[in-house]
Amino acid sequence: MDFRERRLTIAEAKEMDMVDYLSSLGHEPTSIKGNSHWFLSPLHDENTPSFTINRNRNIWYDFGLGKGGSIIDFGVLYHRTTIPEFLQLLSVGNTGLIVPLINHKLKQTQSDEGKIKITRESVISSPSLLNYLHQRGISISIAELYCKEVRFESNGKNYYGIGFPNDAGGYEIRNQYFKGSSSPKGITTLKSGSYSIAIFEGFFDFLSYKTLQDQLGKSASDYLILNSLSFFEKSLTALDDYKVAHLYLDNNIAGQKCVQSALSKSNRFKDESSLYAGFDDLNDFLLTRQKAPVKKQRRGLRPG
Repeated sequence: MDFRERRLTIAEAKEMDMVDYLSSLGHEPTSIKGNSHWFLSPLHDENTPSFTINRNRNIWYDFGLGKGGSIIDFGVLYHRTTIPEFLQLLSVGNTGLIVPLINHKLKQTQSDEGKIKITRESVISSPSLLNYLHQRGISISIAELYCKEVRFESNGKNYYGIGFPNDAGGYEIRNQYFKGSSSPKGITTLKSGSYSIAIFEGFFDFLSYKTLQDQLGKSASDYLILNSLSFFEKSLTALDDYKVAHLYLDNNIAGQKCVQSALSKSNRFKDESSLYAGFDDLNDFLLTRQKAPVKKQRRGLRPG
C-alpha cells in the first residue's frame, strides 16, 4: 500500500521504527545497550544523553522531561502539532521542509553526514515559513527584525528555514518539521546599554517575549539567548556588568535546575517563570493566551 495516497492511521504510524525516524530528523544514538538506544534529547538541549528508545517495544522516554510514549507522542511534542497534523506529515512528502524518511540500510557514511551548510540568506518570504511563524504566534514584524530566511544543504539535499544568528557566526534553524543549527554554535547577545538583561533558552521564547512585550508592560533591556542551556555557565562572566538578570527559562527539569543554580550564585538573578506558570515555556504561554476567547461586554439598556 502506498501510504502517501492518504493519511496514515495511528496504528500504521506506530509500526514505524522510531530509531530510523529520529535518524531521518538528523538524530543518531550516542550509545546502544541491548534494545536501548540512547540519544541527546531532540526535545531539549543537554550534554548528557537522557533520551532512550526501546527498539523492541518501539517506545521512548525522556528522563530530562519525565515524558515518554509512542512515535505519536514524540511527533506531537517535537513538531508542536496535533495528532492529525502529525499523521498527515508522516503521510505526505514535504520536499524541502523535512529530511525524508529513509531506510537505515541506505544511510550515508561520510564523516560530514548531517552537517549543515548555509547557502543563502534573505528576508523571510516563503509562505510556509510565514505560516509557521503564524502557527507559533510570532509577529511577522518581530521575526523580521531578528531572523532571516536561510537556505541550507544537509546530506546533499537542499532545505530552507527560519535562521536566528548567533554571535559566533552560526544559525539556529527552524521550520515546521526541522530543528537544528549550523556551525559554529553559540549564544546570541542583543545590547542597547541597559543595566538589566533578559535571558532566554531558545530564540522562539525570545520572539514570544518580544511579541508580548507591550501587552505585559515590560521595558526594554539587553537580551541573551543561550541557544543551548549548556552555554549558561560559560555566559556568567558576560553578566557581571548587569544589576539584574531576568531568567525566562523553560518550565522543565533542565530549565528549572539551571534557574536554581543561577539563584544560588547571585541575587542579581530573578526567576520570571511565574509569568508562564503551568506552561512549558513562553511560546506555549503565548499560544494559549492568543487562543483564549475574548469576553464581550454585555450592553445594558441605558435609562431614559
